[in-house]
Amino acid sequence: MDMTLSGLNPTHFQGLVDGKQTGLYILVNKNGCELTLTNYGARIVSLMVPDKNGTMIDVVTGHNNIQEYLTSEEPYFGATCGRYANRIAKGKFTIDGVLYDKLAINNGPNSLHGGVKGFNFHVWDANQLDKQTIEFSRLSLDGEEGFPGNLQVKVIFKLTDDNAVDITYYAETDKPTIVNLTNHSYFNLSGAGDPYIGDHLLCIDADYYLPTDDTAIPYGEKSAVEGTPMDFRKLYEVGSRINEPFEQLVYGKGYDHTYILNKKRSGEFSFCAECVSPKTGIVMDVFTTEPGVQLYTANWMTGNFIGKNGKRYPMRAAICLETQHFPDSPNHENYPSVILRPHEKFESHTQFKFSVREK
Repeated sequence: MDMTLSGLNPTHFQGLVDGKQTGLYILVNKNGCELTLTNYGARIVSLMVPDKNGTMIDVVTGHNNIQEYLTSEEPYFGATCGRYANRIAKGKFTIDGVLYDKLAINNGPNSLHGGVKGFNFHVWDANQLDKQTIEFSRLSLDGEEGFPGNLQVKVIFKLTDDNAVDITYYAETDKPTIVNLTNHSYFNLSGAGDPYIGDHLLCIDADYYLPTDDTAIPYGEKSAVEGTPMDFRKLYEVGSRINEPFEQLVYGKGYDHTYILNKKRSGEFSFCAECVSPKTGIVMDVFTTEPGVQLYTANWMTGNFIGKNGKRYPMRAAICLETQHFPDSPNHENYPSVILRPHEKFESHTQFKFSVREK
């Protein structure tokens, strides 16, 4: 089998996990951009886009083979996170007066990204619809990781001809439950394996963010970014203020916070963020229907992971822009609801669009 443009051998992604077949799927657009994904975790493995010189560069972290994704320490590289992306305090919440308190605790005292075996650790059914589109689906059973309801989930990835990765999530349930889905790609627009994203320029369309306690659970109230190192309303270097003695940055060893996006109306598909590498000129614009985005600067990566092409990923070697509802939403009545009921349809849409800036 031919190697991918990003240098991956598809046979290295063939295997059996929990009795289900894994594989590598390749999407290519008319411009020669390439997106590879695996059905293990419905995740992005590599993404090749052109830099200012026309050279194709892989801009996401990942592994060379399926085995390296199977470790419990694997930090969600490129994965679809669910049933509830981000954190739920103490692993419990209430729906209609019914307490659900058996969520897996896997991040300090809290439940993170769906628990010990979230969506990222499952093999999804894959259906490649055409050379630019793939659909992943799975049934998350009632009680899985402590969540109520049988949840049928579908995620469609499309590599468009204007160099965008377009992601649409769908879900339906037979019992009231909570749903929050995101993609956890780690981007480095200077090329995956470049050691530091501090020189990347970042803008986020948000006047407010959610401050958290030292376990990354929001207090409940929003805070203005004005006058703080959390302000990305214009392009700032990511690393320019990341080490300031600001309590929120100290808690997370950098940025690991939800920004409340400026929306004219709930659910509108609108601009979220822009990220730029001065080295390559690659620009990534993010659009979403979600009310928030989690900015994470890979503060807990240690360099222990040997990624694609033998490159290690040290602390702050990538940036995540995880579009989603807010952390711990089920326990905050003032947050947008994450409850999904029978006969309702969950749908969420996010797009990462790539271009180049000459200067």
